[in-house]
Amino acid sequence: MNLLKQTFHLNSEHWASLGPISDQEKRVRIDLATAYQLAYLKNWDDGIYTHISASVPGEDGAYLLNRFGLRFNEVTPQNLVKVNLQCQILAGEGPVNQTGFAIHGAVHAARHNAKCVLHLHVDSVIAISAQTQGLLPISQHALRFYEDMAYHHYQGLALSSDEQAHLVKSLGNKKAIILHNHGSIVCGTSVQQAFYLMDVLDKACRIQVLSGSSTDLVHPSQKICELTYKQLCSDGDEEGQLEWPAYQRILLAS
Repeated sequence: MNLLKQTFHLNSEHWASLGPISDQEKRVRIDLATAYQLAYLKNWDDGIYTHISASVPGEDGAYLLNRFGLRFNEVTPQNLVKVNLQCQILAGEGPVNQTGFAIHGAVHAARHNAKCVLHLHVDSVIAISAQTQGLLPISQHALRFYEDMAYHHYQGLALSSDEQAHLVKSLGNKKAIILHNHGSIVCGTSVQQAFYLMDVLDKACRIQVLSGSSTDLVHPSQKICELTYKQLCSDGDEEGQLEWPAYQRILLAS
């Protein structure tokens, strides 16, 4: 077993560097670091920018984030940094990107059920974000977001409190939001659900890009779109749980 795989083990000796830590936090750290590593393999990273954050079980207002300056493939369960909503370091070694966490903090504060938030600049999603019609219901993957997608007009870097408030208002109670000319935010009740939804969104956007022109496309009827959306959401918050071990095996095999 190589060093990376050792650090992704609940009984890894590398946990000692963090001091006392619950098994629940260890599991979230493992899942979050796995999400970072998988995101790298899927080319979802943007250099040292963009983030995936997750709340710490049993610690209200505490979140895990990647250390600023690391690529996604360099993130491990042990080098994740614990921060509060103001991105002040609670545990771990910084630095952390406070401006990068601004979006995450706003979503976590407004949506207590958002246990994991992905804010990414994925090429396929940015391409769709630049199209006036947004994500079209032309694939089964896109239909997962038929009634679960929001949109937000580009207003520059989302650094001000006003812009963050507008973004959160645009997101509402949706699981995903496309940020025009920017990227996306996907949130879930677990790392597993959020990552799975981002994977579905990426594929839906790539399919639309491959379809070419937005004219002369086959669109299911509204009735079928609504039915399929309900069918795809039938697992509720268990969404992504069944798929997660398969995602983990990708990382183990890499």
